[in-house]
Amino acid sequence: GYYADRWKKLLIPMSSPTKAYFDTSDQDPFCMYNYLLDITTWNKSIRRGFIKVKITDYAGNAVESEMNSEASTFQKYKRVKILTGFYQDLDKISKISLTFSTKTLIGPKYKLRILQMRLKSLNNPER
Repeated sequence: GYYADRWKKLLIPMSSPTKAYFDTSDQDPFCMYNYLLDITTWNKSIRRGFIKVKITDYAGNAVESEMNSEASTFQKYKRVKILTGFYQDLDKISKISLTFSTKTLIGPKYKLRILQMRLKSLNNPER
């Protein structure tokens, strides 16, 4: 969930416990945990496609992100920021896996060479 300090005046008069989610999913409990993926690639030619992120914690629990509806363009030494969401939040991440896809069935498979990557929790910015 999100911290509702700024929404106190609106939520308290409703006389019953209230949860407010600003970004929801279609699965119970309907909340999303958002992360910002900041990535720099070093492919010689431009790559256009989609990235799925999978995070794993130290206990072996894993969760995969929802794929963005729009393709991202990756150019050599250019930073790209992608908002990605998960149905579940993992506290202590031990492993991050990325899958790059062009979503085409025909044609060559491309690799995305990553120079630098940072994954930041928007729900828990201290992580």
